[in-house]
Amino acid sequence: MNIETLKKEFSARANEEKVNHLVGYMRNQFLFYGLQTPERRAIYHNFLKDEKKKKEVDWKLLDQAWDEEQRELQYFACDYLLAMKKYIVFDDLAKIERFVRTKQWWDTIDSLIKIYGYVGLTDNRVDDLMLKWSQDPDFWVRRVAIEHQLLRKKKMNTALLQKIIENNLDSQEFFINKAIGWALRDYSKTNSDWVRNFIELHREHLAKLSIKEGSKYL
Repeated sequence: MNIETLKKEFSARANEEKVNHLVGYMRNQFLFYGLQTPERRAIYHNFLKDEKKKKEVDWKLLDQAWDEEQRELQYFACDYLLAMKKYIVFDDLAKIERFVRTKQWWDTIDSLIKIYGYVGLTDNRVDDLMLKWSQDPDFWVRRVAIEHQLLRKKKMNTALLQKIIENNLDSQEFFINKAIGWALRDYSKTNSDWVRNFIELHREHLAKLSIKEGSKYL
């Protein structure tokens, strides 16, 4: 499947009735075909199965998809990367960084974090990269750093989590404070004492939103 075939398949199933809703939901930042997630994924389900057999990422296709105006093409790129995560190595993250830094919103960001988290489980160089990103001027990049260890449970690098969050204390950015809360809430299911102590230690510098989210299961 090439980019033109993918666009043709999407266009054939476009739903104008849902376009306005999706555009409004995403605050008029992106164009849409009007495809719902199950319908969209069904279009390229078999293609991704075949790609896994090849064990090689088609970066050209991903770049082409990302450059398209319709948001569903960026969703395809994210789904492709997640399907092929076993074949992505640290050096590939530099290619994915373009996706992190462009056409940014929570939908794509929160998919791309999973790739960085997965690679970071076996390559410690991701730790240094995420620590660096935790101080990036771009808050979406910082959000990746904050959230990339979600769902790690006992594999959580607590020292790294602490440094990354501390680099984002006193933030006035909603998406950063929400991310901090989610990171703490998720880890509280594994180590409630650590999260409770962290919140108490930094209470004066954590946003109310972060404390509320992080304390949900405490």
